Amino acid sequence: MGSSELRTDRLTLRRWRDSDLAPWAAMNADPVVREHLGDLLTREQTDAGVARFQAEFDQRGYGWWAVEVQATREFIGFAGLDQVDDDMPFTGVEIGWRLARSAWGRGYATEAALATLAYGFDALELPEILAVTTATNLRSQAVMRRIGMTRDPADDFDDLTAPEGPLRPNVLYRITAVRGPDPHSAKAVGQAPEPS
Repeated sequence: MGSSELRTDRLTLRRWRDSDLAPWAAMNADPVVREHLGDLLTREQTDAGVARFQAEFDQRGYGWWAVEVQATREFIGFAGLDQVDDDMPFTGVEIGWRLARSAWGRGYATEAALATLAYGFDALELPEILAVTTATNLRSQAVMRRIGMTRDPADDFDDLTAPEGPLRPNVLYRITAVRGPDPHSAKAVGQAPEPS
């Protein structure tokens, strides 16, 4: 159930390994990485989070993949899909990503997000995928736009689980699945598909 691995030109999105725990904990103890997420996390909190990611993935068939650079096999963060939290003013499945600072500015978030979107629409047949971030997280919003998501300011909301301050105002981006035959596919133009 679900794909245990996705590959892009440069990245592998895969199930978590024990060797990911220390760099993941370091990321979540980095105040720059956590700027739009809230408090820094302890090693115990990050280890518990990974255990929860694994259990949810096993249960649903999708979730948060660990992301590694294929060329170096370096763990650089996570990307994936998750059910929207119950305390949000909307429901659905959201896409997300979090990368180590050393991986920023290389297009990795966009590359991982595009693979995740494709999986959500093609394999899971989701009708829509959402993305949420703080109003001040312009870097993540830029990735959301690059992958084709759009924002309606009427959907913006205050995350009441966040403390008063810059983490409370949030924005919601959406993208819907494109359904129907691909006009460029062999089936759509009445040709037999090429054998693989």
